[in-house]
Amino acid sequence: MFKKQKTNKIYYQSTVALAGPIVISQLGHTLVQTMDTIIIGHYAGTISLAAVSLVHSVFMVVLVIGLGIAYGLTPLIAQENGKSNYQECARLLSNSLWLNIVSAILLFLLVYFGSMFAMQHAQQDPEVVATAKPYLLILSLSILPLMIFQTFKQFAEGLGFTKQAMKITIWGNVLNIIIAVILVKGVFGIAPLGVKGVGIATLIDRVLMMIVMIWYVFRSHNFKSYLQYFSVKFINFSKIRNVVKIGLPVALQYVFEIGAFAVAAIMAGQLGSIEQAAHQTAITLVAMTYMMAGGIASATTIKVGNSFGKKNYIRLQKFAHASYHLVIIFMLFFAIIFTLFNQYLPYLITSDAKVIVLAAQLLIIAGIFQIFDGAQVVGLGSLRGIGDVNIPTFITFFAYWLIGLPFSYLLGIYFNLGINGIWYGLTLGLFTSSVLMYFRFQHVMKIKLGQTKL
Repeated sequence: MFKKQKTNKIYYQSTVALAGPIVISQLGHTLVQTMDTIIIGHYAGTISLAAVSLVHSVFMVVLVIGLGIAYGLTPLIAQENGKSNYQECARLLSNSLWLNIVSAILLFLLVYFGSMFAMQHAQQDPEVVATAKPYLLILSLSILPLMIFQTFKQFAEGLGFTKQAMKITIWGNVLNIIIAVILVKGVFGIAPLGVKGVGIATLIDRVLMMIVMIWYVFRSHNFKSYLQYFSVKFINFSKIRNVVKIGLPVALQYVFEIGAFAVAAIMAGQLGSIEQAAHQTAITLVAMTYMMAGGIASATTIKVGNSFGKKNYIRLQKFAHASYHLVIIFMLFFAIIFTLFNQYLPYLITSDAKVIVLAAQLLIIAGIFQIFDGAQVVGLGSLRGIGDVNIPTFITFFAYWLIGLPFSYLLGIYFNLGINGIWYGLTLGLFTSSVLMYFRFQHVMKIKLGQTKL
């Protein structure tokens, strides 16, 4: 019994070691956006702050489509690496690079024409829209370097190398904040650029991160066995199709989830500005723990994908179960933090007493909310590792749009439970997603294990 426990401990340690750098990278993306908002709020005024909020709301939905498509490379690399098929890994990288470049151009056009149009016709303050338009343009230009960075990041992570991307993200974030303060506030003789300064800082940061990530992959000895087969001239539409078959459903999963929370924010706005601010305050705090859980899920995808490539289904199950246990323990810890300090944590975001009272109530709900959120994102990570993305995409749509949002409306608006009711509905959606993802994984594994016995 003791020997078995000691053996299983390896799966937990290995997952934590791989997940740690990914968690920090994930947090970095969230923290930089938060810091940009704080910088604008302190140095550029209310109109600029409203402009940043407007741009982020229309830009993020488009951005996660690109990130989802780029993510399609990771499980395929993990699977082929499990088979020691180095040549296939290199060919997947070259095709994914072209896919992401084309995707970046299309997404730029979508932002420039689609998001610009939506922003201009969303009945917003004309001054806010005028301030937001140049920021959105600069931000959309950063999609291309970000997508190229993601290509090499997902390649390295698929092979189990996560620390370098973490370091690049950390230093990139520090640089982004420094440049943003200089340009927004206007120091060293530079005229204050306001909200444009944040956009320029983000663009410079993403270009530099792209260059450093490419340099790392091509100079590191860790990838020489793979890159000897790499060529940008190698284009195979069947391989591009394989990446899209995983990446596009992942992108839709992101869109369904982020879209659902965007609709919940609109519902909160129908209740009043205090409720909307409380929702934003609480969701900002919850987003931090979600990004950490997402890091565990990404590590799960890599470990499960590698085991799947080797057809070692017992090892695969142990990594998946270890990830479930880790994320539940992790989320339970923060549930206790949110419950014990619910009256104080909102002060990190706002000083409005009315907002703090409501946000404190939401953080109690978040204690349960995030346990289901962590379980469902690990479930998604496990299924992505074995290439099962279509049914999980339907589950995501069903859980959020057919269960979560309708109940949010019924409880929050129709039955007058207010913002708490909206969050009860979201919690029900996350619970539905977590349960269905778990049963889907168990069903797929039952089939795989049955095939090995034949």
